[in-house]
Amino acid sequence: MKEALYLEDSYLKEFEAEVTSVTDDKFVVLNQTAFYPKSGGQLNDEGTLTNEAGEEFKVVFTGKFSGKISHETDKPGLKVGDKVKGKLDWERRYTMMRMHTAAHVLCSIYSKDAGALITGNQLGIEKTRIDFSLDNMDKEKMIAYLGKANELINLNKPIKSFYLSREDALKLPDISKLAKGLPDLQEFRIIEIEDIDTQADGGTHVKSTEEVGELEFLKVENKGKNNRRVYFKLK
Repeated sequence: MKEALYLEDSYLKEFEAEVTSVTDDKFVVLNQTAFYPKSGGQLNDEGTLTNEAGEEFKVVFTGKFSGKISHETDKPGLKVGDKVKGKLDWERRYTMMRMHTAAHVLCSIYSKDAGALITGNQLGIEKTRIDFSLDNMDKEKMIAYLGKANELINLNKPIKSFYLSREDALKLPDISKLAKGLPDLQEFRIIEIEDIDTQADGGTHVKSTEEVGELEFLKVENKGKNNRRVYFKLK
């Protein structure tokens, strides 16, 4: 998606764009955007859109509908053809970037050490949860996994993104940590954490594991047969 600026630069805080459609006076589509739409367990971005007259519209939700990224504003007023300046709630976005990278590191450990796949997840500002396909609910082992994640994070490994065809992506081992497998796409964006993890992903990430900081184990829950839910937060 060429209009999804966050795919190429997760650190882009401000951008200029043009309104291409408005539905019900508050659902605004732009020709390009740095706002991340809620998907893949990652929360949507919030922030503001400001028109040329200097009027500010708060973006209270960002979603993707019929292939288009839609920005829900707190009031009507934006029109097709309007030039706007977008500005992200950077603290919210950066927390999501750190959480998402942390989740990849932790999931790589569950995959390699326990052969577990992800059955569900929700990244959050205050805490994150990940559901894994595990037979046993071993709290001590799960605490140890998180400790290992912190050790890997401290290695300050670089993170990069690139694109592969479906054929080439499927050649990579453990390219998907999801129990449901890869979606039906012909090209995938790949996130590589050097020496730690490589997987298909459409979210936003930091440039280095060092930026993640330290993770803190919160709790584990039994969510049914072969399904364990782990909660953690950023310190």
